Amino acid sequence: MLEREEYIEQAYFWQIMRERQIDGVPVQEVLAQVQEELLSTTKLPMAIDFLLGEIKHKGRLSDGMRTVSHYFTPFQAMVMTNAEDDKTRFDGLIGLQILEFEAAYRGSDKATPAGLFLFQFECIARNRLGYDDGMRAIAADTMYSADWRTWISMAQKQLGMTELSDLLYLRSEFAVEEKRRATRDPNWQSPVPLLFGTREGRIAKANRGKDPLYMFAALQRQLGYPAVPRPKNKNEERIIHPVIEQRFQLIEKRMQVIEQEQKGGVDLSQFYVKSDDSSGLPKSE
Repeated sequence: MLEREEYIEQAYFWQIMRERQIDGVPVQEVLAQVQEELLSTTKLPMAIDFLLGEIKHKGRLSDGMRTVSHYFTPFQAMVMTNAEDDKTRFDGLIGLQILEFEAAYRGSDKATPAGLFLFQFECIARNRLGYDDGMRAIAADTMYSADWRTWISMAQKQLGMTELSDLLYLRSEFAVEEKRRATRDPNWQSPVPLLFGTREGRIAKANRGKDPLYMFAALQRQLGYPAVPRPKNKNEERIIHPVIEQRFQLIEKRMQVIEQEQKGGVDLSQFYVKSDDSSGLPKSE
């Protein structure tokens, strides 16, 4: 595990990478620029200096991230690999946002192995990043203990036959509490290490037989777990500036006049200004 300030700087780095790529700044320029902005007391500027050399030679950040495996995690390298792969439909900007959110969560006071696992697993599920490779990358994360790595490897084999909510519930303190009430034995202990708390277990049991995404959403609402970034809907209505909208309307009217001229005449009555005769004078016959 890195120091907290490392993850805070990482979150800023991935945010700047995403924002400046949207603006069309090349990756090499972004790396050179952001290197000067980061805290020099962290190790991230040195890691970026290495990535800058790698991208000049190989053209890929993911290869460099795998080489600096003592700083970047296997999950981070896997996300970047999919973001740089032209054959996948994975949006590279979403990948950078995933890395930003993950680093921000690691650098917060609320970070737990349970919250990190559920965030990483949902990222794999939502974006189809490769189930087997994804679970192996998650298990290799240094935030997880030996008990966690054993459970992740077991879950990788059982998922598909067993729901994630069941696997989570059976390793929670809530399952132990229910077992003690059922057996009336307050001293009953689980034969396997517990990895999730009472609230996680209660939410998992309530979502048995449902879409796992409902469970992820409930955990985010109830426990403040980080939400996974989603791509924006391409069919969303775009807001047009009022001035531009007026110009479009003017162009449309002009096009109508041109069409009328081509058809043989222009009806000028539509351009007459209507006015009320309020002078009170008698009209001449």
